[in-house]
Amino acid sequence: MLDNITNLFLFIGGLGMFLYGMHVMAEGTQKSVGSKMKDFLGMLTSNRLKAVLVGTLITGIIQSSGATTVMVVGFVSAGLMTLSQAVGVIMGANIGTTVTAWIVSLSQIGDSMKFLNPEFYAPVLIGIGACIIMFSKSDTKKNRAEIIIGFGLLFQGLKFMSESVAPYTDAPIFATVFTTLGSNPFLGILAGAVVTALLQSSSVSVGILQMLAGNGLIMTNAAIFITLGENIGSCVTAMLSSIGGSRDARRAAVIHLSFNMIGALLFTVISILLFALKPTLAHYHISPVQISMFHTGFKLTMTVLLFPFGEQLVKLSGMLVPEKQALLTGEKKEEEFVTCLDPRIFEQPAIAVAALSNAVASMGKLTLRNVERACEVCFTQDEAVIAEIFETEKKINAMNRELSEYLIKANTLPVNDHQRLVVADLFNTLTDLERSGDHAENVAKEVQLLMTRQLTLSETGKKDLRDMTDAVQEAFRYAVKAREERSVTSARKVSACEDLVDSLRDEQKERHMDRLSRGECKPEAGLVFIEIIDNLERISDHAQNMAEYIMNEI
Repeated sequence: MLDNITNLFLFIGGLGMFLYGMHVMAEGTQKSVGSKMKDFLGMLTSNRLKAVLVGTLITGIIQSSGATTVMVVGFVSAGLMTLSQAVGVIMGANIGTTVTAWIVSLSQIGDSMKFLNPEFYAPVLIGIGACIIMFSKSDTKKNRAEIIIGFGLLFQGLKFMSESVAPYTDAPIFATVFTTLGSNPFLGILAGAVVTALLQSSSVSVGILQMLAGNGLIMTNAAIFITLGENIGSCVTAMLSSIGGSRDARRAAVIHLSFNMIGALLFTVISILLFALKPTLAHYHISPVQISMFHTGFKLTMTVLLFPFGEQLVKLSGMLVPEKQALLTGEKKEEEFVTCLDPRIFEQPAIAVAALSNAVASMGKLTLRNVERACEVCFTQDEAVIAEIFETEKKINAMNRELSEYLIKANTLPVNDHQRLVVADLFNTLTDLERSGDHAENVAKEVQLLMTRQLTLSETGKKDLRDMTDAVQEAFRYAVKAREERSVTSARKVSACEDLVDSLRDEQKERHMDRLSRGECKPEAGLVFIEIIDNLERISDHAQNMAEYIMNEI
């Protein structure tokens, strides 16, 4: 009895170490390379095959297809990737999750080559990693130490679980349970799905299955059906957490579920037929390496089969999650829906920072549109355009409020020093964008005043104003481009434009005073002219600020 309790405690402790090891390893890896996630995603916008490769790479690094799906949703929501392009990343994410299974397979290296078995080094790795974290002052080294500790904890946990199960390899209950799961595909798939949903990770549940297989407890048929169920279960958490999220969040989750459901159905039918033709195959004891081979083969096969049907998967998700369902899901109305960022991005700090950077860039493009309209309306005096400026300014303000809340949350996340600097600069950029939007609105109001009072500017005044609007628009375009592309070249061009704007302002004010003294311009119209010039110059100042933030980050 005491031995049973001891083994139970050992299994629970081993499972805890395994789970925590995966978490620490993924978090350390993400901190080390997370800032490059956005660059990886920039590779995939034109080619779905690249999207699959990038999805595989990213998920192989962070070891969570759910986290990759969250990241994809964030980029889709920010308008930087279409749902069609996201399909490839989701397919790749499925392949990337198999990396853990291959790592776990290393624990089955025999005694003759024990020095190659990670379990042999696990305690030493934990000790080395702990020393680095305690005595190193470098964030980079500490992040790498987390990877080392996570790797060690993962295999130490596997060792404890394996030792706790070993005494029961001949127990009749295990044979009965796994024989039942193997003979009944529905029960096998259900068991795999439920366990994975509870553990919230297919990598963990497959790892446990491999541990049981390493102790000779699992037969081929049970392993196949449970693995298929684990792939379905990996979608459950994403499906549940997408409820109440953006429409694209739900569609991405549906695409992920559809991919695995179709695959599970197809492979279940094939397996049943195969076991019917060759019954002895179903009752072979399967090894951890063979589970890895099946797991990877399943994902690769389904990716190859469904790759040409990416658009059909998008259409299917559109049918299951239609456009208009605000009353059913509590989704915000379109006019209230601002950034569309999925709250789940904060589960992955580096991804959250990258997604927020993209969202701020989107706000920059929206503000640029208003600045351009404000500059043009100075000459067209179009009431409809002025109304559009006022309406867009409301969206800019709403976007500013929402992104500010997200950035406050991001500032509390465990990110590295550079990412914390980026968050601070994004805060400042938001302020400059919001103020630029205010100045664009002020320009529109001054033009409205000209129209209401039927005032006109002199021809030389209009020419000066055209020179000023051209220079300000160029400065702001470069500033927005610098943020969007993280381009130092564009940021430096803003400085030249800002110098031009400052000199134009001084020269134009002098010429304006000359026109007033000669009676070429009415005083009331002159006041409006000065207000417009001052507001435009301030927009250029904010563009300069935004450019400096970029140069500070890179």
